[in-house]
Amino acid sequence: MTSDLRHEAAGGPLLAASALGMSFGSGDARREVLGGVDLEVGEQEFVCIVGPSGTGKTTLLRCLGGLQRPTRGAVHVGGLPTSGPPEGVSIVFQDYSRSLFPWLRVRDNVALPLRVAGQGRRGRAEQAQRALEEVGLAGSADLYPWQLSGGMQQRVAIARAIVSRPRLLLMDEPFASVDAQTRFELEDLSRRIQRTEGVSVLLITHDIDESVYLSDRVLILSGRPASISRSIPVGLGDDRDQLATRADPLFAQLRSTVFEEIRAAAAPSAVGAAARDERAASVHR
Repeated sequence: MTSDLRHEAAGGPLLAASALGMSFGSGDARREVLGGVDLEVGEQEFVCIVGPSGTGKTTLLRCLGGLQRPTRGAVHVGGLPTSGPPEGVSIVFQDYSRSLFPWLRVRDNVALPLRVAGQGRRGRAEQAQRALEEVGLAGSADLYPWQLSGGMQQRVAIARAIVSRPRLLLMDEPFASVDAQTRFELEDLSRRIQRTEGVSVLLITHDIDESVYLSDRVLILSGRPASISRSIPVGLGDDRDQLATRADPLFAQLRSTVFEEIRAAAAPSAVGAAARDERAASVHR
């Protein structure tokens, strides 16, 4: 399925959402969270989504990953419409402590997607070991998750996400629960995996600096109900460094641009809304 997905996506975006809407409740209690989201993620592209708290970023990612069925609109992966979790897509959640099974050893946690797919024991063990080596945990296969630090547990979750060699990786604030140093290490790990595996990544984050450091494009999700208000290209190159890249004047400029967009979205005014509309329109001209 991996090779098929790559072939299907060759002539267009790997992931595409069109007029995606999501609402909860009914009647007077009906609440519309997503109000027509349009987005695309290309082959081997790293895209981050940021926006004010409560705009529905996690809801959007769950719809894209097939974990929730949208009220309206469509999601295509590799050019094919989805009605549930699509093959070739893996998800990394924020809460690693709940996404890993504490009674399974690290190797078995990582190999779980392969077991579900019916792969043999020996093949599962070999591929799980390879994935653990890629995330720097080659010597931890026989441990249990609770014997590892938080950052190491999230590395296990990332290894499980890549063990089946997906074409698309969805990440929901994956580094929000770790300390700053570990966060930097996991950011660099994610970019390295994205390049070496040739995988596309869509990552949700509240951290503006993180969105600029990681991505090829930053998407701003704003409004009630929410939609993509702007797509900001990030021209920082492929080789990034936590010190040198963050000291680059372009990094500071991009960070300010993203911050201004989020602040305007969180506290809209007539002037601010008009200005955002004009900026958004200029992106598509």
